[in-house]
Amino acid sequence: MAIARLIACFVLYSSIIPSSLGVILRTTDKIVWANEFEIELTCLIESISTNNPRIEWKKIKNGVPSYVYFQNKIADLENRAQLREPANILIFNATRSDTAEYRCEVAAIDDQRDFDEILISLAVRKPVVPRCSVPEAVTVGTSTELRCLENEGFPAPHYRWFHNNEELPQDPKNSAKFANSSYSINPDTGGLKFRRVRKEDAGEYYCQAKNDAGHAQCPPQIMEVDVDILGIFLKVFGAVVAFLCLAVSICHSFRRGCFHKKGHNEYNWPAQNNSVEYGDADEGHFRHKSSFVI
Repeated sequence: MAIARLIACFVLYSSIIPSSLGVILRTTDKIVWANEFEIELTCLIESISTNNPRIEWKKIKNGVPSYVYFQNKIADLENRAQLREPANILIFNATRSDTAEYRCEVAAIDDQRDFDEILISLAVRKPVVPRCSVPEAVTVGTSTELRCLENEGFPAPHYRWFHNNEELPQDPKNSAKFANSSYSINPDTGGLKFRRVRKEDAGEYYCQAKNDAGHAQCPPQIMEVDVDILGIFLKVFGAVVAFLCLAVSICHSFRRGCFHKKGHNEYNWPAQNNSVEYGDADEGHFRHKSSFVI
Protein backbone atom coordinates (compact mmCIF):
# COMPACT_ATOMS: atom_id res chain seq x y z
CA MET A 1 0.00 0.00 0.00
CA ALA A 2 2.82 2.35 0.89
CA ILE A 3 4.55 1.55 -2.38
CA ALA A 4 1.43 2.38 -4.36
CA ARG A 5 1.12 5.74 -2.63
CA LEU A 6 4.79 6.45 -3.33
CA ILE A 7 4.34 5.72 -7.04
CA ALA A 8 1.24 7.91 -7.21
CA CYS A 9 3.08 10.79 -5.58
CA PHE A 10 6.00 10.39 -8.01
CA VAL A 11 3.69 10.48 -11.04
CA LEU A 12 1.90 13.56 -9.67
CA TYR A 13 5.20 15.27 -8.97
CA SER A 14 6.49 14.51 -12.45
CA SER A 15 3.38 15.93 -14.05
CA ILE A 16 3.80 19.28 -12.33
CA ILE A 17 7.55 19.69 -12.97
CA PRO A 18 8.06 23.20 -14.36
CA SER A 19 9.25 23.39 -17.96
CA SER A 20 12.52 24.95 -16.85
CA LEU A 21 13.50 21.62 -15.25
CA GLY A 22 13.20 19.61 -18.49
CA VAL A 23 14.42 19.79 -22.08
CA ILE A 24 11.65 20.32 -24.64
CA LEU A 25 12.17 20.31 -28.42
CA ARG A 26 10.04 21.72 -31.21
CA THR A 27 10.30 21.97 -34.99
CA THR A 28 8.69 24.28 -37.51
CA ASP A 29 8.08 21.45 -40.00
CA LYS A 30 7.86 17.75 -39.27
CA ILE A 31 7.47 17.03 -42.99
CA VAL A 32 9.79 18.94 -45.32
CA TRP A 33 9.35 18.97 -49.10
CA ALA A 34 12.55 20.53 -50.35
CA ASN A 35 12.57 22.44 -53.63
CA GLU A 36 15.90 24.17 -53.19
CA PHE A 37 19.47 22.95 -52.97
CA GLU A 38 19.90 24.37 -49.45
CA ILE A 39 17.66 22.87 -46.74
CA GLU A 40 17.37 23.69 -43.06
CA LEU A 41 15.87 21.16 -40.62
CA THR A 42 14.79 22.94 -37.45
CA CYS A 43 15.29 21.55 -33.94
CA LEU A 44 14.28 24.32 -31.54
CA ILE A 45 15.04 23.96 -27.83
CA GLU A 46 12.14 25.62 -26.03
CA SER A 47 13.26 24.84 -22.50
CA ILE A 48 16.54 23.65 -20.98
CA SER A 49 18.64 24.24 -17.86
CA THR A 50 21.84 22.46 -18.90
CA ASN A 51 24.44 24.83 -20.27
CA ASN A 52 26.10 22.44 -22.73
CA PRO A 53 23.58 19.80 -23.79
CA ARG A 54 24.64 16.91 -26.02
CA ILE A 55 23.15 17.36 -29.49
CA GLU A 56 23.00 14.61 -32.05
CA TRP A 57 21.40 14.25 -35.47
CA LYS A 58 20.71 10.88 -37.07
CA LYS A 59 19.62 9.99 -40.58
CA ILE A 60 17.26 7.00 -40.82
CA LYS A 61 16.89 5.48 -44.27
CA ASN A 62 15.21 2.13 -44.90
CA GLY A 63 15.14 1.65 -41.14
CA VAL A 64 18.92 1.96 -40.77
CA PRO A 65 20.23 4.91 -38.69
CA SER A 66 23.52 6.73 -39.32
CA TYR A 67 25.05 9.76 -37.64
CA VAL A 68 24.81 13.14 -39.32
CA TYR A 69 26.09 15.15 -36.37
CA PHE A 70 27.93 13.37 -33.56
CA GLN A 71 30.44 14.49 -30.90
CA ASN A 72 30.27 18.10 -32.04
CA LYS A 73 31.13 17.42 -35.68
CA ILE A 74 29.48 16.42 -38.95
CA ALA A 75 29.73 12.70 -39.65
CA ASP A 76 27.51 11.71 -42.59
CA LEU A 77 26.97 14.45 -45.20
CA GLU A 78 30.54 15.62 -44.62
CA ASN A 79 31.29 18.92 -46.39
CA ARG A 80 27.58 19.21 -47.19
CA ALA A 81 26.08 20.05 -43.80
CA GLN A 82 26.66 22.18 -40.73
CA LEU A 83 25.02 22.73 -37.35
CA ARG A 84 23.32 26.08 -36.93
CA GLU A 85 22.81 27.24 -33.35
CA PRO A 86 21.24 26.07 -31.27
CA ALA A 87 20.47 22.69 -32.86
CA ASN A 88 19.29 23.19 -36.45
CA ILE A 89 21.00 21.24 -39.24
CA LEU A 90 21.71 22.89 -42.59
CA ILE A 91 22.20 20.68 -45.68
CA PHE A 92 23.91 22.07 -48.80
CA ASN A 93 23.49 20.73 -52.34
CA ALA A 94 20.71 18.40 -51.26
CA THR A 95 20.00 15.58 -53.66
CA ARG A 96 17.38 12.89 -53.95
CA SER A 97 19.67 10.51 -52.00
CA ASP A 98 19.19 12.80 -48.96
CA THR A 99 15.49 11.86 -48.84
CA ALA A 100 15.05 10.15 -45.45
CA GLU A 101 13.92 10.69 -41.86
CA TYR A 102 16.14 12.81 -39.62
CA ARG A 103 16.05 12.65 -35.83
CA CYS A 104 17.27 15.43 -33.55
CA GLU A 105 18.27 14.22 -30.05
CA VAL A 106 19.17 16.48 -27.14
CA ALA A 107 20.47 15.18 -23.80
CA ALA A 108 20.59 17.59 -20.83
CA ILE A 109 22.11 15.93 -17.76
CA ASP A 110 21.32 18.83 -15.40
CA ASP A 111 17.60 18.84 -16.23
CA GLN A 112 14.92 16.83 -14.47
CA ARG A 113 13.75 15.66 -17.86
CA ASP A 114 17.15 15.06 -19.37
CA PHE A 115 16.32 13.84 -22.90
CA ASP A 116 14.04 14.72 -25.79
CA GLU A 117 13.96 13.95 -29.50
CA ILE A 118 12.01 14.99 -32.56
CA LEU A 119 11.62 13.25 -35.94
CA ILE A 120 11.56 15.13 -39.27
CA SER A 121 10.77 13.63 -42.66
CA LEU A 122 12.65 15.10 -45.63
CA ALA A 123 11.84 14.59 -49.31
CA VAL A 124 14.07 16.28 -51.88
CA ARG A 125 12.13 17.03 -55.02
CA LYS A 126 13.95 19.51 -57.23
CA PRO A 127 15.99 18.01 -60.10
CA VAL A 128 19.75 18.46 -60.21
CA VAL A 129 21.72 19.35 -63.34
CA PRO A 130 21.15 16.47 -65.80
CA ARG A 131 23.96 14.64 -67.56
CA CYS A 132 23.75 15.26 -71.31
CA SER A 133 25.46 13.39 -74.14
CA VAL A 134 25.62 15.12 -77.53
CA PRO A 135 27.79 13.77 -80.39
CA GLU A 136 30.36 16.26 -81.60
CA ALA A 137 29.92 15.43 -85.29
CA VAL A 138 27.56 13.26 -87.36
CA THR A 139 27.19 12.63 -91.09
CA VAL A 140 24.26 13.73 -93.21
CA GLY A 141 21.77 10.91 -93.73
CA THR A 142 22.92 8.82 -90.76
CA SER A 143 21.04 8.15 -87.50
CA THR A 144 22.12 9.36 -84.06
CA GLU A 145 20.81 9.83 -80.51
CA LEU A 146 21.27 12.56 -77.92
CA ARG A 147 20.83 11.49 -74.28
CA CYS A 148 19.79 13.27 -71.09
CA LEU A 149 19.63 11.76 -67.58
CA GLU A 150 18.70 13.12 -64.15
CA ASN A 151 18.03 10.64 -61.33
CA GLU A 152 17.97 12.85 -58.20
CA GLY A 153 14.71 14.78 -58.48
CA PHE A 154 11.52 13.57 -56.82
CA PRO A 155 9.15 12.85 -58.37
CA ALA A 156 11.01 11.73 -61.49
CA PRO A 157 11.28 14.63 -63.96
CA HIS A 158 10.19 14.94 -67.58
CA TYR A 159 12.66 16.08 -70.24
CA ARG A 160 12.67 18.77 -72.91
CA TRP A 161 15.28 19.48 -75.60
CA PHE A 162 16.34 22.85 -77.01
CA HIS A 163 18.04 23.56 -80.35
CA ASN A 164 19.74 26.95 -80.69
CA ASN A 165 17.77 28.17 -77.62
CA GLU A 166 14.45 27.13 -79.18
CA GLU A 167 12.44 24.31 -77.63
CA LEU A 168 11.92 21.33 -79.93
CA PRO A 169 8.24 20.32 -80.11
CA GLN A 170 7.47 16.78 -78.96
CA ASP A 171 6.04 16.01 -82.42
CA PRO A 172 7.88 17.79 -85.25
CA LYS A 173 4.87 17.31 -87.55
CA ASN A 174 2.97 19.84 -85.43
CA SER A 175 5.44 22.60 -86.34
CA ALA A 176 5.91 24.01 -89.83
CA LYS A 177 9.55 24.77 -89.02
CA PHE A 178 10.38 21.19 -88.02
CA ALA A 179 7.92 19.34 -90.27
CA ASN A 180 10.74 17.85 -92.36
CA SER A 181 12.77 16.74 -89.34
CA SER A 182 13.08 13.05 -88.54
CA TYR A 183 13.66 13.33 -84.78
CA SER A 184 11.60 11.90 -81.92
CA ILE A 185 11.72 12.82 -78.21
CA ASN A 186 11.01 10.50 -75.28
CA PRO A 187 10.01 12.84 -72.40
CA ASP A 188 10.31 10.03 -69.83
CA THR A 189 13.84 8.83 -70.66
CA GLY A 190 15.32 12.02 -72.13
CA GLY A 191 16.31 10.48 -75.46
CA LEU A 192 16.39 12.59 -78.65
CA LYS A 193 16.71 10.35 -81.72
CA PHE A 194 17.31 11.34 -85.36
CA ARG A 195 16.45 8.75 -88.03
CA ARG A 196 18.18 10.72 -90.79
CA VAL A 197 20.28 13.73 -89.87
CA ARG A 198 19.95 16.84 -92.03
CA LYS A 199 22.40 19.70 -92.49
CA GLU A 200 19.85 21.93 -90.72
CA ASP A 201 20.11 19.80 -87.57
CA ALA A 202 23.57 21.18 -86.80
CA GLY A 203 23.80 23.60 -83.90
CA GLU A 204 23.68 23.97 -80.12
CA TYR A 205 21.69 21.53 -77.98
CA TYR A 206 20.83 21.34 -74.29
CA CYS A 207 18.33 19.38 -72.21
CA GLN A 208 16.05 20.48 -69.37
CA ALA A 209 14.74 18.21 -66.59
CA LYS A 210 11.56 19.46 -64.90
CA ASN A 211 9.17 18.32 -62.18
CA ASP A 212 6.63 20.03 -59.91
CA ALA A 213 9.40 21.42 -57.69
CA GLY A 214 11.47 23.11 -60.37
CA HIS A 215 13.83 22.48 -63.25
CA ALA A 216 17.52 22.18 -64.10
CA GLN A 217 19.37 22.04 -67.40
CA CYS A 218 22.74 20.91 -68.67
CA PRO A 219 25.26 23.25 -70.36
CA PRO A 220 24.82 23.67 -74.15
CA GLN A 221 26.81 21.39 -76.45
CA ILE A 222 27.45 21.78 -80.20
CA MET A 223 26.68 19.09 -82.76
CA GLU A 224 28.24 19.49 -86.22
CA VAL A 225 26.79 17.84 -89.32
CA ASP A 226 29.23 16.85 -92.10
CA VAL A 227 28.64 15.86 -95.70
CA ASP A 228 29.74 12.29 -96.48
CA ILE A 229 32.33 13.16 -99.16
CA LEU A 230 33.72 9.63 -99.26
CA GLY A 231 30.24 8.18 -99.66
CA ILE A 232 29.44 10.54 -102.52
CA PHE A 233 32.76 9.73 -104.22
CA LEU A 234 32.12 5.99 -103.93
CA LYS A 235 28.62 6.36 -105.34
CA VAL A 236 29.88 8.40 -108.31
CA PHE A 237 32.77 6.01 -108.86
CA GLY A 238 30.39 3.04 -108.76
CA ALA A 239 28.10 4.69 -111.31
CA VAL A 240 31.04 5.38 -113.66
CA VAL A 241 32.27 1.78 -113.36
CA ALA A 242 28.78 0.45 -114.05
CA PHE A 243 28.48 2.68 -117.15
CA LEU A 244 31.87 1.57 -118.48
CA CYS A 245 31.00 -2.09 -117.94
CA LEU A 246 27.74 -1.61 -119.84
CA ALA A 247 29.51 0.18 -122.70
CA VAL A 248 32.17 -2.56 -122.98
CA SER A 249 29.47 -5.23 -122.98
CA ILE A 250 27.58 -3.51 -125.81
CA CYS A 251 30.75 -3.07 -127.90
CA HIS A 252 31.70 -6.70 -127.38
CA SER A 253 28.23 -7.79 -128.47
CA PHE A 254 28.53 -5.75 -131.71
CA ARG A 255 31.88 -7.33 -132.51
CA ARG A 256 30.49 -10.84 -132.10
CA GLY A 257 27.65 -10.03 -134.46
CA CYS A 258 24.89 -10.33 -131.95
CA PHE A 259 23.34 -7.23 -133.43
CA HIS A 260 22.51 -7.03 -137.28
CA LYS A 261 21.30 -4.29 -139.47
CA LYS A 262 17.76 -4.40 -140.77
CA GLY A 263 17.34 -6.50 -143.96
CA HIS A 264 20.45 -8.65 -143.43
CA ASN A 265 19.02 -11.53 -141.50
CA GLU A 266 18.40 -13.93 -144.46
CA TYR A 267 18.90 -17.61 -143.91
CA ASN A 268 21.97 -19.18 -145.60
CA TRP A 269 21.32 -22.64 -147.06
CA PRO A 270 24.06 -25.18 -146.55
CA ALA A 271 26.21 -26.08 -149.59
CA GLN A 272 25.24 -29.24 -151.57
CA ASN A 273 27.30 -32.38 -151.16
CA ASN A 274 29.08 -33.52 -154.35
CA SER A 275 27.93 -37.10 -153.85
CA VAL A 276 24.24 -36.31 -154.13
CA GLU A 277 22.42 -34.44 -156.86
CA TYR A 278 19.14 -32.98 -155.83
CA GLY A 279 16.33 -32.95 -158.31
CA ASP A 280 13.33 -30.79 -158.66
CA ALA A 281 10.93 -30.66 -155.75
CA ASP A 282 8.06 -32.11 -157.81
CA GLU A 283 9.99 -35.17 -159.02
CA GLY A 284 9.84 -36.74 -155.60
CA HIS A 285 13.18 -38.51 -156.07
CA PHE A 286 16.87 -37.84 -156.54
CA ARG A 287 19.48 -39.13 -158.97
CA HIS A 288 22.76 -40.74 -158.03
CA LYS A 289 25.93 -39.81 -159.76
CA SER A 290 28.02 -42.46 -161.37
CA SER A 291 30.39 -42.44 -158.46
CA PHE A 292 27.71 -43.68 -156.13
CA VAL A 293 28.44 -47.31 -155.38
CA ILE A 294 25.91 -49.74 -153.99
